[in-house]
Amino acid sequence: MPASPSDLRADDILALARLSTRPGAVRAMLGWLTRRTGGPAVLVGDTGRVLAGPEGERDPAVARATADAVAELRRRGAPSAVLGGAEGRPVHLIALDTDPRTYLAVVGPDDPHCGTLLADAARTLALCWRLEQAERARRRIESAEGHSREAVLHLLMVGSVPAAQRIAGALRPALPGVIQVYVIECPQPRRREIARRIDREAGGGAWIVPCPVRPNHVIALVPPETGPPGGTGPADATDPATGTEASTVTGPAPTTAPTDGTHPADATHPAAGSHPATETHPATGTHPADGTAPTTPATPAAVRAPADGTAPATPAAVGGGPPRPPHVSLDRLIVRLVPESRVGVSERVALRDTPTAYEQAIHALAVARNAPERRAAFGGDLDVTVLAGPAGYRWASELLAPCLRYAPARRADPGPQELLGTLGSWLSFGGAASRHLKIHRNTLAARVRHLDELLGVPVSRSLAAQSAAWLALRLYTAPQAAAALAQAPPEPTVTLEAVLGTPAAGTWARAQLRPLEQAGPATGLETVRTWLRADARLPAAAAALGISLPGARKRLTRAEDALGRSLLTAPSAKYELWLAMRALGSL
Repeated sequence: MPASPSDLRADDILALARLSTRPGAVRAMLGWLTRRTGGPAVLVGDTGRVLAGPEGERDPAVARATADAVAELRRRGAPSAVLGGAEGRPVHLIALDTDPRTYLAVVGPDDPHCGTLLADAARTLALCWRLEQAERARRRIESAEGHSREAVLHLLMVGSVPAAQRIAGALRPALPGVIQVYVIECPQPRRREIARRIDREAGGGAWIVPCPVRPNHVIALVPPETGPPGGTGPADATDPATGTEASTVTGPAPTTAPTDGTHPADATHPAAGSHPATETHPATGTHPADGTAPTTPATPAAVRAPADGTAPATPAAVGGGPPRPPHVSLDRLIVRLVPESRVGVSERVALRDTPTAYEQAIHALAVARNAPERRAAFGGDLDVTVLAGPAGYRWASELLAPCLRYAPARRADPGPQELLGTLGSWLSFGGAASRHLKIHRNTLAARVRHLDELLGVPVSRSLAAQSAAWLALRLYTAPQAAAALAQAPPEPTVTLEAVLGTPAAGTWARAQLRPLEQAGPATGLETVRTWLRADARLPAAAAALGISLPGARKRLTRAEDALGRSLLTAPSAKYELWLAMRALGSL
């Protein structure tokens, strides 16, 4: 006995309801309608453009027929109709309850009496279409917000703190005056999950950005946990669950950044690096200017207890969110949440020193990769600007002068500040600077070749030239540089050897290398010296050492642990080490 029309209609409604719960419900329902009616089913906008259809190539004849039918239906002002289409194929058309107006059209169905089916389908399709449109809008908003957050971080990296604060105030949360930077290395698919957890645990007060340079990094600017001023970060406390202490980087590294609007490395962001990214000078970390060595010798291990022996206090609630449980720091929560993650944490710094904090977190991350707790907090305390003085500032300005005086031949060509930004980004990230600066890799290569010609040194090939350019950028953008240059008497041309030959430079250099001397021969000075002589090229260093490539990498990884600094991952301490060895005459 054949099914009654009411039974067939019930079956059709049930099939549509089932399809509406699937991913890509609109396309699936249109495909089902095409098979059910025997004619192509599509959604058409009020301008006549086909918005969605079943899988497969769209027929231009169908697009023309539905566009003509929509125009006619709008002229009539009717909600539905059966209109004569091209080549005698009728077009069944019904308006969906959506804004803007959308139409369900079936061209030339086998069943000329499919009006009831289309009316039933239109109700479900309208709901699914509105949901899909809302999801598309959500994704666009999320993408726009992500780019805006990245732009805020970039403004902080280039020293434009007021502009960053204005944008952040509109997006929320407002940027705190004191921050710690977390760099979390994790599987790329889990970046969003980690970002949500950080935001929740920080009470909504964290500024979180997926790194645009490294797809497996998340960068978070987090209000610091409550504790003694100048503390060593949230990773210092003993874990009550395991009884272990968080790793703390103890090697030399920068602690503060310039405050004159300069920046490190990220053109749209980033996140960063220790050099300029786009239109201003690099803002990088600075250190104490007295040239003294650390009072406590750096240990070859990367783990030590907090100086005051205290456990971290309960973090202050930010943005109205609840505080975290006592004695559980944010970095510890992250590694518990994602066991395959690694976390590097900077010291507490003023918001204007975000570039320095990012670099500190990268160095801490290098230690965290090999630490049993999978997390580390930065603890360095030396400053490369002890190499400065009036002579150092003059040398830096003379080295960069050709770039600073450069006048582009065409208006579209990069100017002096953009070239300096490219130089700093390339020194930090190498070939990845193209992603950092959002330019094509060929454009990056052309700019670096241009910098070779302008500066008269092969920064594209030679580690010696790169180290000199890196130091020049650091000194030139230091806050005290302008005043020192104004007070300095005229002198003959200053050389790098003169800058590195001062007593303060010697003290700085010995402090830089002390952790390597203490680490022993396997990861000591000779391995790093050989690597630097090979222009930081690992294959050439392995050949010179007479060991395998993995063996050379392992030695340098141990050197990272000894120094508490990143060597193999940018931003790298290779420039500081080259300068230190050159200052002591051992390179």
